[in-house]
Amino acid sequence: MNAFLQRKRLLEQVQLSLGSSPITALLGPRQSGKTWLANVLKVPSENYFDLEDDISLLRLEGGAQSVLDRLTGLVVIDEIQRRPHLFSALRVLADRPEQKARFLILGSASPHLLRDASDSLAGRISFIDMGGFHLGELPQNEMQEAWKRLWIYGGYPRAFLQGDTDLSYRWRLNYIRALAERDLREIAETKLTSDQLRRLLLMIAHHHGNAWNHSAVASALGITSKTVQRHMEILKAAYVIREMAPYAANVEKRLRKASRYYFRDSGLLHALLGLKTFDDVTSHPALGASWEGFGIEQIIRWLEVEESRCFCYSVQSGTEMDMVIETPWGLHGIEFKAGPTPSRTRSMMESFRDLRLKKIHVIYPGNRRYSLDEKIEVLPITALADLRSELGQS
Repeated sequence: MNAFLQRKRLLEQVQLSLGSSPITALLGPRQSGKTWLANVLKVPSENYFDLEDDISLLRLEGGAQSVLDRLTGLVVIDEIQRRPHLFSALRVLADRPEQKARFLILGSASPHLLRDASDSLAGRISFIDMGGFHLGELPQNEMQEAWKRLWIYGGYPRAFLQGDTDLSYRWRLNYIRALAERDLREIAETKLTSDQLRRLLLMIAHHHGNAWNHSAVASALGITSKTVQRHMEILKAAYVIREMAPYAANVEKRLRKASRYYFRDSGLLHALLGLKTFDDVTSHPALGASWEGFGIEQIIRWLEVEESRCFCYSVQSGTEMDMVIETPWGLHGIEFKAGPTPSRTRSMMESFRDLRLKKIHVIYPGNRRYSLDEKIEVLPITALADLRSELGQS
């Protein structure tokens, strides 16, 4: 990884957690940088266990608890999802009167991992979610060009840092292939074939940011609605997709009650749609949906807005708001417009009245900040940090 992307905020969160909790779990998708972050912490080799490595497994075979009990300082266990029985040993070690060691466990999240860790280590563990790079981790002096690269290539380090467009695109295609042929099958214990899983990912890409219907997708794939629903939950737990639930507004209109799903990483979305370059994306019918998903991810991750406070809003008549955020001062609306000069729309005004929004911000790919009226402001994607205080973030 290049030295200019230090991920200082993420390191700060991990170090704060290690100082206050005996066990910290750093969870995220494969290839998002978890192992790199552990290496930055300069863990001694004898304190590092990679559960995909035969030597590490051999070291723990004689009794994991006794081996880990002898260690002091920071101990890292990578790919913890491969040996969930270690949670019982960690519980005993976390309860020792003397805290000789702190444990950092790394894992590619799955429903089983989250459940087992929460049940076995309740009160002893803190969780930190991570993904690929986000806008807040890009160098400020290169932001005007770097954000475009982040949008098109996505945030996975090996995709973002590639100097060649074709190599980045090929890496993402291989990542998607591994996801369908190996990773999802291991996580889900699924009976779906690799081809069916890939087709499901393609369906999500083509419905990215639109109302989702489990039954319609199930019919197209030749599987049951419950199977689709189960796999969507698995993809959420694996940090591949994000769900935006509809806001339950008390309005005199017929609400659309379907959730919307987005690929968390825009680079994976573009690879699934066959889009390699900036021009490919900006000339494609999915431009608006891609921009919307990218913007939502940056607000949640860069501004650290809780996902549970974020919703979509849509009514049968066509009025909608891309993102509605609950703040200490009321509801805040966010619209994402990929055009160069966003203007006020009827949908914005109706959403403003329906939800009694405090303010609407329109996020676009330009450089100029301007107001459409006293309650609607247009903001460049690179200036998102200016929203922190308005969204109740410190």
